[in-house]
Amino acid sequence: MDAIMRFNDWLNSIVWGPPMLILLIGTGLVLIATTGFIIYRKFGFILRNTFLKMFEKTEADASGVTPFQAVSTALASTVGTGNIAGVATAITLGGPGAVFWMWFAAIVGMTTKYAEVTLALAYRQKNEKSQYSGGPMYYITNGLGWKWLAYLFAIFGSLAAFGIGDMTQANSIAGAVQSAFGIDPRITGIILAIFAAAILIGGIQRIGQFAEKVVPFMAAFYILGGLIILIMEFRHIPAAFGLIFNNAFNLKAAGSGALGFTMAQALRYGVARGVFTNEAGLGSAPIAHSAATTDHPARQGMWGSFEVFVDTILICTMSALVILTSGVYSNPELKGAALTSAAFGTGFPGGQYIVTIALLIFAFTTIVGWCYYGEKCIEYLFGSAIITPYRIIYVILIYIGAVGGLEFVWGISDTLNGLMAIPNLIAVLILSPVVVRLTKDFFADPERKRLSPMEYEPLLRRPKVFKSTMDPVDKI
Repeated sequence: MDAIMRFNDWLNSIVWGPPMLILLIGTGLVLIATTGFIIYRKFGFILRNTFLKMFEKTEADASGVTPFQAVSTALASTVGTGNIAGVATAITLGGPGAVFWMWFAAIVGMTTKYAEVTLALAYRQKNEKSQYSGGPMYYITNGLGWKWLAYLFAIFGSLAAFGIGDMTQANSIAGAVQSAFGIDPRITGIILAIFAAAILIGGIQRIGQFAEKVVPFMAAFYILGGLIILIMEFRHIPAAFGLIFNNAFNLKAAGSGALGFTMAQALRYGVARGVFTNEAGLGSAPIAHSAATTDHPARQGMWGSFEVFVDTILICTMSALVILTSGVYSNPELKGAALTSAAFGTGFPGGQYIVTIALLIFAFTTIVGWCYYGEKCIEYLFGSAIITPYRIIYVILIYIGAVGGLEFVWGISDTLNGLMAIPNLIAVLILSPVVVRLTKDFFADPERKRLSPMEYEPLLRRPKVFKSTMDPVDKI
């Protein structure tokens, strides 16, 4: 076991180390340049056609979910413990400047997420139950013809879901509930498993309906709590921003010991935790977006960029500012969620319970969302008949995760989660010309409704070096 953990620690240092971060950011910068900065030039249009659409009644066809349900499902998986504990960890290890590099990763990641969601919608298929299936494994297969690379992504994704999306989240919930209310983890595990099973048995439609109701509430609840504290601490906000920007570009440590941070530390931990929380480039969220009922891939791609904006620019920033204005970030004894909880607790009596409740909701929605990711990966490998057994195992592991120690599981799952990004980024980079063509087609007349996927199918032509594995009509 020790040998396995040592090997995993070595592999994890590579997967989440500088080479991977360079690949993630580099891919985003390439996409920004090739798409002509479209996400930023059209950001007002994107907000009008995503945020405002949240309040409109839209219908999905029998094979999918609404665009908002799709992004809610993706956010259910993305908005999690990383927004609470991950931000605190970035500040603890990289200093306040890590927040700036987290913003940088999110701004770049908005285009990456747009590209991977657009590709997922372009190359998705319907399974034998006439339900949409999509994600990196499908645009790798149908776009590149490299099934072996798609298999690797699907293997990593189906296994990572058991750990990072299931057992570790259940363990976090059980620990928080036991700490706050003294409830036995076994009881928490049973309750979690029952509630999760009730949602998961209905498939993507039930998950989407659950997510569109819970995700806006949980985000608003957490942001409102943070805003109340920031209003009370408004005098310290300029100083907090000063800490962020000054520390972000310090080439030398600002001090000594635990409080000495360099630009390299800030960049490393800011980018790493930013990518970890918004998942831009990892290939997970496009799986959920693939189920959306929409007339054009780029239209759903806009929801992907909006997802990164909400997760990091809004929710993570709220956590960071509350931590920095409270002054508790310099306490070396406080780490992770405990640091965020202490920061909220300094704002007003009982403020720490906002973090506890948010952590419970965030982690539970992550459990639900990641089950869908895992089952779609396993479906790609073995067909839809495997989905029900996969869900059963997933629900059982919720209970096991709630009652067991998970250092080993967390380490392995974190590595598998990062490994998902490699096949995905390879495909996104090579298929970037397809993203460009779809982007130009959509934004040339964004109000036009496409009656059939066949209207944009000619834009999906691949480089001649890749042989087709499917007839063009079967790609959609």
